[in-house]
Amino acid sequence: MTPETKYIFVTGGVTSSLGKGIIAASLAKLLQAQGYRTTIQKLDPYINVDPGTLNPYEHGECYVTDDGAETDLDLGHYERFLNVPTSQANNVTTGRIYQSVINRERKGEFLGKTVQVIPHITDEIKHRIQILGNSGEYDIVITEIGGTVGDIESLPYIEAVRQLKWDLGDNNALVIHLTLIPYLTAAGELKTKPTQHSVKTLMESGVQADILVCRTEHELPSDLKRKLALFCNVREEAIIQSIDASTIYDVPNLMLEEQLDKVVLKKLALHSDVPDLTRWNQFLKRHKNPKSEITIGLIGKYVELQDSYKSILESFIHAGAENEVKVNVESVHSEYLNEDNIKMKLSHLDGVLVAPGFGERGIEGKIDAIRFVRENNIPFLGICLGMQMAVIEFCRNVLGLKDANSTEMNPKTTHPVIDIMEDQKSITEKGGTMRLGAWDCHIEKESIAHKVYQSQDIEERHRHRYEFNSSYKDQIEAAGLKATGYNPETKLVEIIENPAHPWFVGVQYHPEYKSTVANPHPLFVAFVRASLKYSNKK
Repeated sequence: MTPETKYIFVTGGVTSSLGKGIIAASLAKLLQAQGYRTTIQKLDPYINVDPGTLNPYEHGECYVTDDGAETDLDLGHYERFLNVPTSQANNVTTGRIYQSVINRERKGEFLGKTVQVIPHITDEIKHRIQILGNSGEYDIVITEIGGTVGDIESLPYIEAVRQLKWDLGDNNALVIHLTLIPYLTAAGELKTKPTQHSVKTLMESGVQADILVCRTEHELPSDLKRKLALFCNVREEAIIQSIDASTIYDVPNLMLEEQLDKVVLKKLALHSDVPDLTRWNQFLKRHKNPKSEITIGLIGKYVELQDSYKSILESFIHAGAENEVKVNVESVHSEYLNEDNIKMKLSHLDGVLVAPGFGERGIEGKIDAIRFVRENNIPFLGICLGMQMAVIEFCRNVLGLKDANSTEMNPKTTHPVIDIMEDQKSITEKGGTMRLGAWDCHIEKESIAHKVYQSQDIEERHRHRYEFNSSYKDQIEAAGLKATGYNPETKLVEIIENPAHPWFVGVQYHPEYKSTVANPHPLFVAFVRASLKYSNKK
């Protein structure tokens, strides 16, 4: 019986990260633009159950889905490209695989059998790969396998791919292998040896690559493609060059030029058409031809690694294109901010975003920055911890509660204006226990948020443990800082605004998780517009 869903596996060569997520997302975009219902999942070989407990320096940002899954940042790329929400099923880790198998073993589900990597772990991987395909919602499932071929931790995934390819039969599954073609400046030539070795390593595991996507700085000449085809058992038309692009949003068009979608659909015995990329290219045109330019300060404590704030940076690209503005994001490390240097570091900015984060490092710098932008009428957006710091700053410097703080930073503060939720106090495990995923928010009329969203009822994604302490709400509002959004069920405060300021908004949720190319997040669009207005007045 022919399965209704087709499967594409994307593996990586024996070098460091080459951008498998962007290639997977770009291919998915081309297939989606031809009418195929497409989704992408990421299989991560690390033993953490999810990236929720990982330091952003380790793995970049943790991306949160509507259903509350803490996932790999590649899922952000998938959503931004496809404009389709992902879920827990779109991200699988070795930790989750083993946890599931061990739980079943403890319950006696294996009837006394010896539990082994093959077949038990590989069967669980195959089951997880097919969950999305078996849902009936998708024509094509693209599975990106994290890590590189040859890694010990990737071997069970490669074996699962080998088995699945066999199980599914001809024209129902294919393997794309992403490799590097380095350019040796001294010799003035491109080298195919790393790709040959990478394909050989994959074949040693019983998997033959159907398509090679070759990352390169220079055009691949036809004789080099012929050489690769000969040595790698891959047809010449299935050798695709992926040349370095000025923006990741160029990659779908580059893959279209290389006919990656045509090759894929032919191998899957599916009809190929011309993808409709009209909206995508309209976005690209606005992105590449801005009419104005602004500089926004991103104040955080993980700024050395850009991937720590990946969704925020991409949201600025979407919002910038929507406003036909080039948004230059200037990273400012909050740990090195203080009253002495704040004017020098922030006064030239057109807007300031205070980023999310955990722990007390760099907190006072964020508070000093918020005071500066509040007193100097610079547009401000605070996200999650950034919103909480805005509340603390206001309580300290306007209300005069000098000890105001979050119990996360100072458990003994006499004014815990940010406090842990009651149902969180008894929790000892850190992973997956925060307020996570999509929560409702009701917005007050006549507020900035209401103008931004054009609605009183919205849904946004969360990832945090501490909350605005509502016992201080009346006191804070009487002094001028307004709570303009709250969860209708719990009454927890979701949005704060300062009506005395031209544009000052803090949100407890993460709007950056929902911004896509097709739907730039309205909060970022409005913040960029306010920053442009401020820039024009300077």
